[in-house]
Amino acid sequence: MALAEFELIREHFQRAGTRADVVLGVGDDCALLTVPAGMQLAVSLDLLVSGVHFLPDVAPEALGWKALAVNLSDLAAMGAEPAWVTLGLTLPAADAGWLAAFCRGFYALAAEHGVELVGGDTTRGPLAIAVQVHGFVAPGAALTRAGARPGDLICVSGTPGFAALGLARCLGRTELPEPLAATALERLERPQPRVALGRALRGLATACIDVSDGLAQDLGHILEASGVGASVEVERVPRPPLADADAALQAALAGGDDYELCFTLPPGRLPGLAAAAAAGGCACSVIGRIEAAPGLRLRRADGSLLPLARGGYEHFG
Repeated sequence: MALAEFELIREHFQRAGTRADVVLGVGDDCALLTVPAGMQLAVSLDLLVSGVHFLPDVAPEALGWKALAVNLSDLAAMGAEPAWVTLGLTLPAADAGWLAAFCRGFYALAAEHGVELVGGDTTRGPLAIAVQVHGFVAPGAALTRAGARPGDLICVSGTPGFAALGLARCLGRTELPEPLAATALERLERPQPRVALGRALRGLATACIDVSDGLAQDLGHILEASGVGASVEVERVPRPPLADADAALQAALAGGDDYELCFTLPPGRLPGLAAAAAAGGCACSVIGRIEAAPGLRLRRADGSLLPLARGGYEHFG
């Protein structure tokens, strides 16, 4: 059943408030929000376009989850505490069933992280989703890409590469055995933003980024921002348990869409990594070291350099 625009807003987006810092939420020309005293506001926006960021036939409930997850991942990379979100939807039609499912996924993840929807917009057109998240972090406590120093260890959370395998399977480019196929699809469609890990890394990590376009490429952003280089020991990079070891490694290094965290820390802080991983509910692996010489070197166990079959994702590459 199709809905008129304001019916759509009332039915799906006007909800009882859950946060005391929301003075006025959905339903007026602007939201009125109170930033806690002594905190900085961290803001990020991602635009997801059908056929570019997600497959056109993806389940709407999974899409609602992922649309918020990829934005919460940006807050996680900064060590910020999520608070508010705005949502812009361009829809081919105001399909009530599709919207109800989308909102189930969106609100389920929002509830997990104490996030309240405070505004947005809807319009007709090709399916696209714009989500802007807002979070809090104390002055000087935010993690950035620019703090890595020579000698720092390079770490990554979780197991990158699953999402790339899930996409390849959906596109008919690979066959995966069960339960690997189910795990890969879950990681692709319902990534887990590492918000708790990001908070635990404040004061521990020197630089951090979320892995959205491929581990090697996103680590390269840390190197560029910090003015350093790095060596990664490819045998230490966690990867999916795929029979084709080379394909698994390439997926882990260049696949993207994992939304894990890649971060650096001085060796003297390594004892704190186990506690941070426990707080974040995920494994963290040391995969290399920051060096003064510029560039990223992917080293095999015998010391030879590994070439990547392809780089990470680029929209205009």
